[in-house]
Amino acid sequence: MLNTDKIAELRAAPVPPTLHLIDGQARAASDAGTLSVISPLDGRELTTMARGTASDAEAAISAARAAFDDGRWSGLAPNARKKILLKWADLIEAHALELAVLGVRNNGTEIGMALRAEPLSAAATIRYYAEAIDKIYGEIAPTAPGTLGLVHREPVGVVGVIVPWNFPLMIGAWKLGPALAAGNTVVLKPAETASLTLRRIADLALEAGMPAGVFNVVLGEGAVVGEAISLSMAVDVIVFTGSGPVGRKLMENAAKSNLKRVYLELGGKSPNIVFADAPDLDEAVKVSANGIFRNSGQVCIAGSRLLVQRDIHDAFVEKLQAFTEKMIVGDPLDPATQAGAINSARQLEQNLSFVEQARSAGRQVIGGRRLLEETGGYFMQPTIVTGVEASDPLAQREVFGPVLAVIPFDTEAEAIAIANGTDYGLAAAVWTRDLSRAHRMIAAIRAGVVHVNTYGGADLSVPLGGVKQSGNGHDKSLHAFDKYLDLKTAWIKL
Repeated sequence: MLNTDKIAELRAAPVPPTLHLIDGQARAASDAGTLSVISPLDGRELTTMARGTASDAEAAISAARAAFDDGRWSGLAPNARKKILLKWADLIEAHALELAVLGVRNNGTEIGMALRAEPLSAAATIRYYAEAIDKIYGEIAPTAPGTLGLVHREPVGVVGVIVPWNFPLMIGAWKLGPALAAGNTVVLKPAETASLTLRRIADLALEAGMPAGVFNVVLGEGAVVGEAISLSMAVDVIVFTGSGPVGRKLMENAAKSNLKRVYLELGGKSPNIVFADAPDLDEAVKVSANGIFRNSGQVCIAGSRLLVQRDIHDAFVEKLQAFTEKMIVGDPLDPATQAGAINSARQLEQNLSFVEQARSAGRQVIGGRRLLEETGGYFMQPTIVTGVEASDPLAQREVFGPVLAVIPFDTEAEAIAIANGTDYGLAAAVWTRDLSRAHRMIAAIRAGVVHVNTYGGADLSVPLGGVKQSGNGHDKSLHAFDKYLDLKTAWIKL
């Protein structure tokens, strides 16, 4: 699907000003305000988008509330919703390259990854939940004769969805798929720096036959639009992927308003632990490098802390450096590129500041420079920092960029202590040929996902969620429905 001529054609295509989608209609901001959409490929304006107001958010919420209350979506037979969602998935797949190129121009992910991880992943996710709609049953309780106890599963109502800029379609679909399949209506707020593809698939949802008002998109700033959604008395659930401070603000706003349920997938500082008895050190090097440097490190579960047993530390870092130096960083619309652009100038500046802080503390830095500055784009050299202490800021704080902190360890107990020694608990990995050790590490590491002899790649069949300050609730798998369905008991005397 990576036809270079077609990619060039799509790259050159003008992007029209992007408007909200509210109650099935494209709308400008209520005050006609706009935001510039800056492409990380060249630092230039790609297009403009509506700068949403609180009034815009309220209009979308009202549309979603009306659409839920009148049953135009929740009242459909499950099989009818299923047909629409499957058609929507087909349309997303049919427009996959268009969506992938638009997304790359908007957020900088390399095109090979963008195609798989964005439109194709989103289509697969929507299909997964569409197919599950008519396979979720209620329950009959074990009661005494003369009594019937039923447990119904019902949609919660209006769901506010707030998603980040790194993989907007993939992460968006993790939330939109089960929320809509369950019969809820949605108000989506995309990230300011990656709104275009999510807005585009909303048009495809209408084309697939989704009723107006069921899926609404309000563009703009989180401090305005996200604030209005989280404070609304008419929103029943908020689902969010993003930073810890914003997650806390959403919980505060839920408490100030209607105590809406809030499900959060927040930051990570995931440990990738390589023991000397790893079955294939060359494979561990390759997977570890890709686990932090693909998409320029802008991945929630990125293995940003590499813990290497001291016996192999120097040799492993040498191999890692050699592999990393061969990675192609550059134009993300070139299929040969392995690491694309940083999402924004602000994010690039933050990444470089972490590197300078580590360098000032006497840590050894390999890489760590801005690249291709002459293009105007936001590119950064993959960076390996060695000699990192477990208490260093680089080992404690989420960078969300191509910066790897390497920490040596001696014993299994020490590796566990370092792995658990942050506020986060999203993902982890263990490389060992010792089956008993692998199971001990799985039990001991506090994380929502623990990989063994790999990093990443878990599919939709298993849940993704964090512990500690990495959040609550789960995306992916059938467990995701739990966020979007209420249980109702019917107790009947016969």
